[in-house]
Amino acid sequence: MTVILYIHGKGGSATEAEHYMAIFPRAAVISIDYKSSSPWETGREITACVEKLKRQYDDVVLVANSIGAFFSMNGELDGLVKKAYFISPIVDMEKLIVDMMTWANVTEAELQAKGTIFTEFGEDLSWEYLNYVRTHPFSWNVPTQILYGREDKLTSLATMEKFAEMHSAKLTVMEKGEHWFHTEEQMEFLDNWIMTN
Repeated sequence: MTVILYIHGKGGSATEAEHYMAIFPRAAVISIDYKSSSPWETGREITACVEKLKRQYDDVVLVANSIGAFFSMNGELDGLVKKAYFISPIVDMEKLIVDMMTWANVTEAELQAKGTIFTEFGEDLSWEYLNYVRTHPFSWNVPTQILYGREDKLTSLATMEKFAEMHSAKLTVMEKGEHWFHTEEQMEFLDNWIMTN
């Protein structure tokens, strides 16, 4: 039997997994509410969950949203997950952090000196986080499908295309899609994308 493991994005919750029960009627669908917010801690949480599921099910299929995909790729899941569906994944966290530093007018020297800087747009900038991302490139060799919205403001299409090419992932672009897939039209597109891939 197959189990679908859903990993939510920032501000999301495990209850979002309920949406995927109708899409995967022959599989068990579960999710976890990870307790941490760093890639090194959350990656370990996800790995532990997948290892447990592998003892109970034949196959584990991952559905991960936004930063949930980034955390999953930090979980060393090669060989444990049969397939992955990434929805608006964060695939270049270093670039995103550097972009946010630009938005907040924060230099690397300032961030290194202060350790953590709080921004007006609600994202904490962390030197420890940035340094970890730079020194721990992830290895990802899981067969992966990516859904990307052309109006995504966090990751450029060029960045997504580069990641897809490097990791032999299949990229699907929704012209009217945003980073957060939430409108009726976007969710219908998302559902069809999963069911046809």
